[in-house]
Amino acid sequence: MKNLGKISIAMLLIFGVTATSNAQINDTSKPQIGVKGGLNFSNLHDNDVDDDNMLTSFNAGLYTNFPITNILSIQPELLYSRKGSESVYDNAIATGTAKFKLNYLELPVLLKINVADNINIHAGPYFAYLLNAKVTNETDSGDFDFEENYDNDDFNKFDTGLSIGLGFDLDSVGFGLRYNYGLSTVGKERTFAGETYTIPDGKNSTINVYLAVPLN
Repeated sequence: MKNLGKISIAMLLIFGVTATSNAQINDTSKPQIGVKGGLNFSNLHDNDVDDDNMLTSFNAGLYTNFPITNILSIQPELLYSRKGSESVYDNAIATGTAKFKLNYLELPVLLKINVADNINIHAGPYFAYLLNAKVTNETDSGDFDFEENYDNDDFNKFDTGLSIGLGFDLDSVGFGLRYNYGLSTVGKERTFAGETYTIPDGKNSTINVYLAVPLN
């Protein structure tokens, strides 16, 4: 996901700079409420996001949009969003697939800029609360079933991060691409054989592809 994330952010920034001078006024004088949902492509990173360990999942929820001017607006959202990672391992001990599924109630608060007719860029912080976590491990070795060692108490309840996205707003539907970069470590410290570890020690990194439907 390292290359995909960097390419997505670069495209958004270039597009915003080149299109702002051609921004047109949309009819955004009234607050809007709607529903939205889509796919998540997520993994866990330490500092350097890579393309490995990607988990495909989903997000769904509500959004509201409050105009400031004809070009600027504030858009808070309330989403159910599954994040985490998927790791395929093959070594001398065992082979299999381990999945960390982290289900969050997420609140992005975004500044939305209409850079052209029906086209916007948006960015801002997000805040998330972990509803529950599930660890699964599919392996051909019965001696390597570690998922029973994890429960909800092994993960931090709160997550924060930054979001940036590109959206297309039509009369009856909107769609777009968004990248979320987590700033909080997912796992808590645990002690094994007298040593202290943080497992998982990564932070959330997620690409959203979404569809939005206004209700008014």
